[in-house]
Amino acid sequence: MRERREQARQQARDHGLAEAAAERVERSSFERGERARAGQFGPSTGSSALTRSRVRLDLPRPARRRLLPEYDPEAFGRLSERVARFLGTGRFIVWMTVVIIVWVLWNIFAPDDLRFDQYPFIFLTLMLSLQASYAAPLILLAQNRQDDRDRVNLEQDRKQNERSIADTEYLTREIAALRMGLGEVATRDWIRSEFQDLIKEMDERRLFPSERDEGDR
Repeated sequence: MRERREQARQQARDHGLAEAAAERVERSSFERGERARAGQFGPSTGSSALTRSRVRLDLPRPARRRLLPEYDPEAFGRLSERVARFLGTGRFIVWMTVVIIVWVLWNIFAPDDLRFDQYPFIFLTLMLSLQASYAAPLILLAQNRQDDRDRVNLEQDRKQNERSIADTEYLTREIAALRMGLGEVATRDWIRSEFQDLIKEMDERRLFPSERDEGDR
């Protein structure tokens, strides 16, 4: 019996050692595969290292550096709307006309030393072209924002109309149900007509009691 117990213990030890060796082999093969993948795809960048090291998904990602300057689209849109609204007024046309007239008169009648834009006023043409090149995109941006607002308003109006139609249909069905219910209820006119018929029948019985009795017999 002792020899059998010793043999069973020895077998269990050998089995445990074999399992441990198998686990070590699996771990070493997994580590080799990871190293091969890392060598294949190259060294990880800073952002990928941060995302890999970040374990919790509820943590925000770190801010990335951008080459382009950041701006507030809403504030820029409001500014474009103000500029477009000003460009579409008569005040802007009057001021632009006054500036152009003063510019032309100054460069014609002013002394030669003080003239900064000789005829044919190339600098004035450049300034007007620059103004038009900036005004057109600003006006388009303002129109796009207005189109977006109109689209939202139309969507809200459509939903409101759908709700109004649904409420109207519901009220129509309720009124029809009430009419059907009132058609089965005894109204004042119907009760009055029934009473009148009953009174006429009683009067006829009083006037002709014998005929009624004989007819009943």
